[in-house]
Amino acid sequence: MAEDKLVMTMKEYPDLPLRDVVFRTLRKGILQGDLQPGERLMEIQLANRLGVSRTPIREAIRMLELEGLVVNIPRKGAQVARITEKDLRDVLEVRLGLEELAVDLACDRITDEDLSRLYLASRKFEKLIRKAALTELAEADEEFHAIIYASTGNRRLEQLISNLREQMYRYRVEYLKDTENRDTLIREHDELWESLKKRDRKSAEEYMRRHIMRQMDSIKSSLH
Repeated sequence: MAEDKLVMTMKEYPDLPLRDVVFRTLRKGILQGDLQPGERLMEIQLANRLGVSRTPIREAIRMLELEGLVVNIPRKGAQVARITEKDLRDVLEVRLGLEELAVDLACDRITDEDLSRLYLASRKFEKLIRKAALTELAEADEEFHAIIYASTGNRRLEQLISNLREQMYRYRVEYLKDTENRDTLIREHDELWESLKKRDRKSAEEYMRRHIMRQMDSIKSSLH
């Protein structure tokens, strides 16, 4: 019998406090689909499954609620949040506004060193695309965008984007589940890098908008 995927994930975090281990394990289980949208999160069952007490399970579920990955339904309890078109639109509309502002500022402020790091981040994503786990690939995509945010020198903007980070991450994972989207992402990363290198504000904003709208359309179609 194959080992439980959640139990295997627990082993990835040997040096963290138990509460954080349980949180990361459940979070990864949700993002990778081991815990399905709408699935009830029963404290006793999860505690027995992971070999822990109910306390870290309860704390992890509470943290996942704050991230929007879990919802608490009256008389039913906690369950994995479903992805709805409205939630998707709400998050990506805000992300679009912030990302367009980021590339607008980056066109004025990005350094040659930033551009070099951005290029290497795109190559890292390309290298991982055939062999990496879904979450590792999503983190590489996140790393690419984080370099753009940092290049603006605007810490308030970085903070606002960070507040949406976990919700955006879930949609990144959903988008990357379709392997056809991955080659498109490589091309879009390189187009964006080229625009920033040329300090072409109009082109950079256009590529960023297309990048996010394609993600929104792809995930919406997968919900039907």
